[in-house]
Amino acid sequence: MLEGSFGKPIPTDIFYLHTERSKPVVIYSHGFNGFKDWGNFDLIAEQFASAGFVFIKFNFSHNGTTPEHPEAFVDMEAYANNNYTTELEELGAVINWALSEGHEHAGQIDKEKLFLIGHSLGGGISILKAAEDSRVKEVATWASIHKCKTPWGGWPTDRIVEWKEKGVTYTTNSRTKQELPLNYQLYEDYQNNKERLNIQDALKKLDIPLLFCHGIDDTSVPVEKAYTLHRWHPSAELFLVPSDHVFGRKHPWTENHLPKAMQEVVEHTIEFFNNPA
Repeated sequence: MLEGSFGKPIPTDIFYLHTERSKPVVIYSHGFNGFKDWGNFDLIAEQFASAGFVFIKFNFSHNGTTPEHPEAFVDMEAYANNNYTTELEELGAVINWALSEGHEHAGQIDKEKLFLIGHSLGGGISILKAAEDSRVKEVATWASIHKCKTPWGGWPTDRIVEWKEKGVTYTTNSRTKQELPLNYQLYEDYQNNKERLNIQDALKKLDIPLLFCHGIDDTSVPVEKAYTLHRWHPSAELFLVPSDHVFGRKHPWTENHLPKAMQEVVEHTIEFFNNPA
C-alpha cells in the first residue's frame, strides 16, 4: 500500500516469478471508472509474470474505491476530487517505488527496463508520464484516449456553464448505474495544465517504442482516436482487434480464461515488450 494524494492510499499488487535474475517491470494504469481488479485482472497480470516480467497494478487513490471495498465506488468525496494531474503524480509515485531499493521486491526488478500499460484514460496518462520521465522505455496503450477530457469532452457548453455554477455535476456509471459526482476542479485542472496534459505534444517528444491497441467496435473511445494517436506518432505500432472498449471482458469476470480479443491484446503486448519494433 503506497501513499497517494492528500493522505489517500494507493493499493498496489505485484506479480512475478522469483528468479535469480532481475526482470523488466510493467506498470498498469486503469481508466476512468476502472480499478486494478476490474474484470479479474489477475488473469492478465499472471500472464505477464509467466512471460518473465514483474507486473504492477494499482488503484489511483481518488478513483472512488477504498482498500476495504476495492471493487466498489464508495468514496464519493475522493471520486469527485480526482483529476488528471493527480493521476500523473501518482503514477510517478508508483514508478519511484518500483525502481527504489527500499522494498522486498527490488532485487527482482531490472531498473533499466520500465514499461507502462494504460487502459483508456490510463493510456493517456501513461503517454504523458513517459514524455516527462526518461526512465520509461516503452509504452503500450489499450483503447487509449487522445485528449484529457474524460468524461466531459463531448458535453454541450451549457452543461459546462452549469457545472461551474453549481461546482459539481454527475456522471452515470453504465455498469453500476450510480450517479457519481465530479467537482468542477476536474475541468479547471485541465484548463490550468493544458501544456502538461497535451497528449499530442507528449507524443512528439517521445522517441521510444509505442504500441496502440484498440477495439474496432469501441463505442466509448472510437477507433478513430487510435488512428489519431498513430498519425501523431507514425512510428508507433497500431494493433486493432474486432472488439469493444474492454476487449470482450466485463465485471465481474468469473471465467478462468480471457475472451479472445483480450487474449490477443495481452499476447501482442508481451511480444511487443520482448521485441519492440
